[in-house]
Amino acid sequence: MRTTLGDEAAAPPRTPAARLAAGRASRAEVPLDAHAQVPAIRARADAVDVLAAQAATRVPELVPIRYGRMLVSPFTFFRGAAAVMAADLARTPVSGWTCQICGDAHLSNFGLFASPERRMVFDVNDFDETHPGPWEWDVKRLAASLVVAARDNGFRRKVRSGVVLAAVGRYREAMQRFAGQREVDVWYARADLEEVNELLKEQLSKTRRKRFAEAQAKARTRDTMQAFRKMTALVDGHRRIVADPPLLVPIQDLLPEAGRAELERHMRDLLAGYAGTLSPDRRHLFRSFHFVDLARKVVGVGSVGTRCWVVLLSGRDEDDPLLLQVKEAPPSVLAAHVRARPDAGWRSEGERVVSGQRLMQAAGDIFLGWQSFAGFDGRTRDFYVRQLRDWKGSAIVETMDPEGMRVYGALCGWTLARAHARTGDRIAIAGYLGDDDAFDRALVEFAETYADRNEHDYERLVAAARSGRIPVREGV
Repeated sequence: MRTTLGDEAAAPPRTPAARLAAGRASRAEVPLDAHAQVPAIRARADAVDVLAAQAATRVPELVPIRYGRMLVSPFTFFRGAAAVMAADLARTPVSGWTCQICGDAHLSNFGLFASPERRMVFDVNDFDETHPGPWEWDVKRLAASLVVAARDNGFRRKVRSGVVLAAVGRYREAMQRFAGQREVDVWYARADLEEVNELLKEQLSKTRRKRFAEAQAKARTRDTMQAFRKMTALVDGHRRIVADPPLLVPIQDLLPEAGRAELERHMRDLLAGYAGTLSPDRRHLFRSFHFVDLARKVVGVGSVGTRCWVVLLSGRDEDDPLLLQVKEAPPSVLAAHVRARPDAGWRSEGERVVSGQRLMQAAGDIFLGWQSFAGFDGRTRDFYVRQLRDWKGSAIVETMDPEGMRVYGALCGWTLARAHARTGDRIAIAGYLGDDDAFDRALVEFAETYADRNEHDYERLVAAARSGRIPVREGV
């Protein structure tokens, strides 16, 4: 039984029929019910030690915020513990079929954003951990996140099972459909909101459809201009990013004047180099903007403590702003557990993130790019760059009821299958999964068992906070 990732046993057969047969044959070595397995906890390091190892490379004064956010609930712990789960997933059975995976495909890492054509789409929206790897790892992280969130919301075991069956079943069914499509049709497939609304019309009550429409309308307001009005102000006649410490700290509040000037110079150099990673038309657009201000920003849960900057730029005039997020890209949490494909081709961790996002997302940010950057500590780190906000919206998991989570989870399952089908052998994966729900039911068992594991690890973090083993700052 395969439990580690290597190259596929053989190159994918050329004909669809042979590829389908190869996928089915994989079940002899890794039966579908084997995916219910969760490795013994002693097979990997203590969760708190794993998190502490990550903290060693992060901004020290921000690490307590990360722990504080993870301690809010088992679900927020799960969000921040991708490295912990990666070590567990590395010891689970895999079919041997790989693709570009998200690496952190939990429920909150899907959402709404604007396509370059200014259409609202639903897709995976976090790629910090993206890497070539087993498709099962993404599906298992999604399934486990559903159970962890459902437990936090007080759902009974039977309800939780239904939620997971809906998500994994939709993944399997979507992969079967993609297996029968032409290559370009798979590449063009995406969840435009018009299509999502039509899909949900028969699955949600009138009240819930209204709430979803309100969420879409709210997402459309979360754009550059909204962030510009919220995050900046005129100071002595100049537009500046306003302080909201410790979550948003302008550069003038971080460093003395000499250090600030040097860091701004480095950031200008980074942006000049980053422009070269954009396509020529987008590079031309970007060069219409000039640098105005810079601030350090705290983002997410698992990412807290990594270096993240917000850059304010201006185009025609100060009422024509562009806000970019320049985010540190450490190695993926999957890197220690997989081998990069020879054709991966990235030259930095920032390029890894961008390459993975472009491969998996149906529509991407026009300003997505990467560059390396020397910080004021003298160390050079890899970063990726994207717009801070562009019609961004995500579900509030903590307020979901069973019906809402079931439908939302199924939408995430379809989206994940579409992303995997672009780079994996979708025909072989569909053949492996088959037509019945054996894989779906195995993942119900896996997700419940892993939710137990997550609660155990969460309690370990709680105990570490109480004993003073880790520093904690709550409420930010």
